Amino acid sequence: MTAAPFHAELVQAPPNGKVMWQEARDGVRLRLGFWAPSNAQGTILLLPGRTEYIEKYGRVISVLTKENYAVAVIDWRGQGYSERLTQDPFLGHVSAFSDYQIDLQALVAATNEAGLPQPLSVISHSMGGNIALRAMSEGLDARRAVFSAPMWGIHIPVSKRLAAAVLPALARVSGKELEYLPGTSQTSYLVENGFEDNLLTSDKAHFEYLCALGEVAPELALGGPSIHWFAQAQAECSALLDGPRPDLPVHTFYGSNEGIVAPACIRKMHESWPGAELTVINDARHELMMEAPLPRKTFLDSALAFLNAD
Repeated sequence: MTAAPFHAELVQAPPNGKVMWQEARDGVRLRLGFWAPSNAQGTILLLPGRTEYIEKYGRVISVLTKENYAVAVIDWRGQGYSERLTQDPFLGHVSAFSDYQIDLQALVAATNEAGLPQPLSVISHSMGGNIALRAMSEGLDARRAVFSAPMWGIHIPVSKRLAAAVLPALARVSGKELEYLPGTSQTSYLVENGFEDNLLTSDKAHFEYLCALGEVAPELALGGPSIHWFAQAQAECSALLDGPRPDLPVHTFYGSNEGIVAPACIRKMHESWPGAELTVINDARHELMMEAPLPRKTFLDSALAFLNAD
């Protein structure tokens, strides 16, 4: 692996990280980040959501390493500094959702190659929770897993559900699968909506911090998803809901004001998942790790207490 760019001056990540390029087995170039305190008790695979990138999690990585965990984090293909997949670099796209499993396999292999300590645990957010659940269902060797607002269903207003149901088929027939999902564009969600209308965080300081990252490094940003990505995501969410639940300790969290993923699907997942814990955090939106101080602390404290349990 060779060194990859990382905007250390913009974020509050620990100073001893290594951010590297890694080629996935299908040839896609990925950016991975590793932080390993000398007394680490294990390694957390930190799996971000759609549009996200390593720098966004600098503050979270600091919290985790202070708890004596090594951290391995990834820019998924098509976002951050990992290889973009279409001529339009701001289009969120993937050929198949199973391709994200190739990325996760590359992260795990590189984590082992770097000598980060066992056991592995997982903290995943949004789309990362979708990818993590599929991987654990197929044998990812993780000790425990925390899900933050997992994308096991996408929130679609009732008035738009019929259109959303027929859109992928219409796009396929008309050759428009690589167009932006209606209602989205090249512009990032943060810029498109502004603080007052955002569904990510109620904390203005965190919102402005994320906007500042986007202003200094606009090439890290991502706009809306392709219609093809949306169809793939919908199909994978349905398959996960109908599939097996992995047999390991799990704790899932979502905010009482969630508006990006579908809370009903999260609750449905837990109806047939014996022993898995589910917590709703009051007065929180989608980004639990970037929320106002109280809900953020509630999530991080609870997640770490769960991961630290015997």
